[in-house]
Amino acid sequence: MGKLIDTNSIEPDHLYSQISLILKEARTKVATTVNTAMVQAYWHIGKLIVDAQGGEERAAYGDDLINAVSKKLTAQFGKGFSARNLRNMRQFCISFPIWQTVSAKLSWSHYQELMRVTNPKAREYYVEEAAKGGWSVRQLERQIATQYYERLLASHSDDTEVREIIKSNLPVNPEKFDPLKLVHDPFVLEFLDMKEDPALQEQELESAILTHIEDFLLELGRGFAFVGRQKRFTLEGDHFYPDLVFYNIPARCYVIVDLKMSKAGYADVGQMQLYVNYFNREVCTPDDNPTVGIILCTEKNDTVIEYTLGNRNDIGVFTSKYKLMLPTEEELKREIEQTKENFKRLKG
Repeated sequence: MGKLIDTNSIEPDHLYSQISLILKEARTKVATTVNTAMVQAYWHIGKLIVDAQGGEERAAYGDDLINAVSKKLTAQFGKGFSARNLRNMRQFCISFPIWQTVSAKLSWSHYQELMRVTNPKAREYYVEEAAKGGWSVRQLERQIATQYYERLLASHSDDTEVREIIKSNLPVNPEKFDPLKLVHDPFVLEFLDMKEDPALQEQELESAILTHIEDFLLELGRGFAFVGRQKRFTLEGDHFYPDLVFYNIPARCYVIVDLKMSKAGYADVGQMQLYVNYFNREVCTPDDNPTVGIILCTEKNDTVIEYTLGNRNDIGVFTSKYKLMLPTEEELKREIEQTKENFKRLKG
């Protein structure tokens, strides 16, 4: 006779949690498999349409063909095959002409956002970052809308440096370490949902960032981990409080962020330089790269900052403006062009 089980000893909640976990994992696997299959199917449908219309150059024509096929597909397979969706599938194949460049980690909704990016290099960047960072569709849409790629590119000399970042090929050798790879300008903080108000206090801004820390980490870039706020250290009885401290795992360095509600000047740069020097001497291990300090401010006097820093590009102190409201496309373009000029002068 089999062993009798004392059903009174079984915890229903424990059994439920175990079964629930199995079902959730199964559904996730099914959803991932279905998503990959549908993305692949949509790409091949787009390829058939492009070929049927005589190639990519002529694919913009032949809407009569798409309309006719759409009616037949809708009758057999239901919604999802409207003429508009078929045109999106066609554009999907045109935007990603090689199937191997399509990531299985991204959904069809991701690719619908990516197809709107006209710059192929920017599109490649967003595919890589979204896949490796596990971006949601909302996060991807936000990064595209704020021209994150262009803002990142503005602080580098060419696309090669950005491609290194994409591949997480950040050097860990202090002699080759380039802190510029962790900086962009401007920072867009529209997710804080705060109005630009002269009465706004730094503490309020800091608290808002911590409330939306996931969004702020996304704005900083890939590989950032939050270490703490107001990390006090003392020098001969004087106390100092860096606002926010992060650690970038690929670059293997601490990143200190100080918040300023006004224009950043030489005193702010000097204070950040003190923070950076302290972390380099007292906090960093031999395996860490030099600390990077970023002063986030509403405005900055680049000439004053340049004279304060001198020609010492190794100290790792940078200033970046932040925007609490989502700028217009033209405003962002102007900011990005100004950033390019500033960084060219700094590196020169």
